[in-house]
Amino acid sequence: MTCRRSYVCPPRRTDVCVSLRRAIHFARKEAKAGFFAFDYGAGDNDTPVARHTRPGGRPRVVISKTLCDAGVGIGKTHAYLVACLLWQIYRPAQLPCTVIISTSSVALQNAIVREYLPFLSRVLLKMEVIDKPIHAAVRKGKERFVCEARLSERLVQIRSKTQAGNRQKAALRVLGKTYDLDEAVDISEFDRSHVCVPPFCPHNCDVRDFCRYQQYLRSARGADVTVQVCNHNFLLADAEHRLQGIRPLLKEHHILVVDEAHKLPEAARQMYSRSVSQEKLRTFCRLLQKEHLTREASRLAESQEALSATLERDDRLEEEARVTFVLTPPRARALEFAVTCLRQLAAHLTHCLSEWMVRQLKDMADTLEIFQREDPCCVLYVQYDKTGAPTLCAASREVPAQLERALWTSGKAAILTSGTLASGNSFTRIKQILGLERNIRTSFFEALSPFNYKQNCLLYIPGDMPPPSNTKNVDILAQRIEELTEATYGHALVLFTSYRLMGEVHAMLQNRLPFPLLEAWRNGQQIIRLFKCLPNAVLFAAGPCWEGIDFPGDMVSLLVIARLPFPVPDPLSEAEQKQYPSLHDYIQTVVLPDMQRKLRQGFGRAIRTETDTCVVAILDQRAEKGQRYHNAVLEALPKCRITDNMEQVAQFIQEQKGPEYFV
Repeated sequence: MTCRRSYVCPPRRTDVCVSLRRAIHFARKEAKAGFFAFDYGAGDNDTPVARHTRPGGRPRVVISKTLCDAGVGIGKTHAYLVACLLWQIYRPAQLPCTVIISTSSVALQNAIVREYLPFLSRVLLKMEVIDKPIHAAVRKGKERFVCEARLSERLVQIRSKTQAGNRQKAALRVLGKTYDLDEAVDISEFDRSHVCVPPFCPHNCDVRDFCRYQQYLRSARGADVTVQVCNHNFLLADAEHRLQGIRPLLKEHHILVVDEAHKLPEAARQMYSRSVSQEKLRTFCRLLQKEHLTREASRLAESQEALSATLERDDRLEEEARVTFVLTPPRARALEFAVTCLRQLAAHLTHCLSEWMVRQLKDMADTLEIFQREDPCCVLYVQYDKTGAPTLCAASREVPAQLERALWTSGKAAILTSGTLASGNSFTRIKQILGLERNIRTSFFEALSPFNYKQNCLLYIPGDMPPPSNTKNVDILAQRIEELTEATYGHALVLFTSYRLMGEVHAMLQNRLPFPLLEAWRNGQQIIRLFKCLPNAVLFAAGPCWEGIDFPGDMVSLLVIARLPFPVPDPLSEAEQKQYPSLHDYIQTVVLPDMQRKLRQGFGRAIRTETDTCVVAILDQRAEKGQRYHNAVLEALPKCRITDNMEQVAQFIQEQKGPEYFV
């Protein structure tokens, strides 16, 4: 598959049907002649078409990697699905027909399987291109499915509980109808961890024959499944299996589509990092006690407590801080004690514990030894959670090279797409972190959003904000957010880069706004659903809400970006900075592109459909006209009207919104 220019696939289904007919007509015509390759985005109506590539002779299959930056509303999901389905029909016979689609979010996985593919399947059946429906399977890790045996055990455990137990029972009974834990929204994290499929599934399990998870595996590997949908972590786990000669997790395929590709480096960092948390050590203590190995559990608990005592968090640090690991003499002694304990347990309990538990003990010992010898191949740091509990993390310094080896050297065509791949009209940074710098068969293109931002969006950047470090900044920030929400009659999403700052501003405005004021902390899906139901609420959010959340219509008519989303300095960024000759080079090459990409993600919450209208406010002095990052901000965003006048904000809303908006 090659990509030579941008495409626009309108979201209206009638247009999609017309485009499909045109694409299929060309594909059939060229396939009869025996030579074609797919040109992604070369059709008149901008859907993928089969393209004549050689005047006669043998079929030509172009193996390449394509990075596609496609703006909001471009219809990229329809586009790559059409290309993949046509590929399956007209591919050379010697190539496998299965397509892998990797995403970052469960929501997009469900949409592909439940909405996009059924619609395309109906169209292709009606046009007699295919003679049977398209079969797709979502592939997930074991921890997302119910274990029949563990579910039965858990129900027995809570049978004698009080009214609180009745609510638990109701949530757990839902799992009798679905084996997918993602569909059981009311189940607690504690119950979820106790009923999911364990990492090591014994072959002699009594319920294996009618286990719904085993039935799911057999179905997902069936010959009729031609589209497999997974997340980035599952894709990388499959690639690791293949590299090690272990049975692959996914069926053989020749085409890979990576949607939400800007999240792939983060998934790779998780995959290629190693960690040992204090909670994990405590969990193994409980497992040993459950196996009646009291003495061994006590010794492991002693080593865990000794190690934890050397890793206590400084009170001056923020929650969930990352701190560079320094090997002090007390830590060296605690690590030696823990490693010795884990090695001895793994050796002496081989016949008492499951294979998975023994392997985990060895893995934890191996990871702690990385800290003992201060392995230069890893960035070593301590990650603290919101309770202050430490986790020892060893992040690989070679993630791009590992991605290249795992995914891009296999000789399979790949399409990587997202709304935020390019930074400053360049793919340099994303190419670097994806491990594609040395891939000469990589092509790039940017498909701009068809939305009329000049008409439907107003960018407000005031000229009088104090610097972020100024002590008065928080007061003025709260005042400006209050003025903006009054000018737009609520309907506001305020994005923060820090939960601490969000909490401070929320406390100031809690009783000052005439609209419902909500605050979405970590895992705040319930608050987000409430915000969508209220007609003119104001939502304060951070973290995950910068991307992947859809607020169409008048839901968000004001988007406030409280701070430019510069990456927070941490041990990982400090290690990366050392690779550059100067701080200026590091900022221009890494920090600025990463900020621009994150800013585009946040901006994408504003305009979701062709008829949406919104004010976007950036309340950061560094974005003001004449300041250091003003041009970089404008370079990252679509072209739209700009103002520093609050009256023009109110006038824009009055002009763009209908009478029902102000009721």
